[in-house]
Amino acid sequence: MSFSGLSKVISNEKTGPQQFLIVLHSPELTKQAKPGQFVHVRVNGLSDPLLRRPISLHEIDYASGNVSLLYQVVGKGTELLSGVPAGAEVDVMGPLGNGFWIPEGVKRVLVVGGGIGNAPLLPLVKELKDRGVEQTVLLGGRTVDYVAGLEGFKSVGVTVETATDDGSLGRKGFVTQLAEDIFTLDKPDYFFACGPEPMLKQLIITADKYGISGQVSLEERMGCAVGACLACVCKIKVKTDEAGWDYKKVCVDGPVFEASEVVFDV
Repeated sequence: MSFSGLSKVISNEKTGPQQFLIVLHSPELTKQAKPGQFVHVRVNGLSDPLLRRPISLHEIDYASGNVSLLYQVVGKGTELLSGVPAGAEVDVMGPLGNGFWIPEGVKRVLVVGGGIGNAPLLPLVKELKDRGVEQTVLLGGRTVDYVAGLEGFKSVGVTVETATDDGSLGRKGFVTQLAEDIFTLDKPDYFFACGPEPMLKQLIITADKYGISGQVSLEERMGCAVGACLACVCKIKVKTDEAGWDYKKVCVDGPVFEASEVVFDV
């Protein structure tokens, strides 16, 4: 059963333009957490905004009982969260959702992130390394300042390549172009990805061209995060419906899905 209650803030520091890393001490939550899951957070004692904010787990420290959340300020809820000092408490539900899984027999993988979508990939990268899976990590962003969490990925000791729209870090262009280069020259067994929908859609199209399967973590606005409000539905391919697709809830059925089953409107 997921944890719901107050967690102490160990630190809450700005890491980039409108980006913050908050570390919470929450042993009950941490011991259940898996890569790709998320938490639903509210600043303690406030009812405005009424709804919590979903934030991916960026680091999971099972020994200390701490979890880190790398988030971007995009509205009132995350702006209030960015002002919570160390020593205070925040109201947390989690871990929630279904995270990444590592298929049997996979030996070489590509991990692709875009912007704040890099955040949930770090625990996965660490687990892949622990299991001895060879991996290349590709991280993208608008500029060098928006390649979220870069230093954390480098610290794991895996191959990390970058791409930025303006060329301020790594290759100039989209991270999907980097991915296609690797699909062409050094084909992996599998891929994992999180980022904006246009990035995921292009990545899936490209991977399919080379016969490579994978998983994607979807970013969606949420209301309840427990499957009751239907605010975070996404389209999933089905064979039984005339339209060829049906809806699933990102909060409880995801946020991680098989790449081949997701239908994008973008």
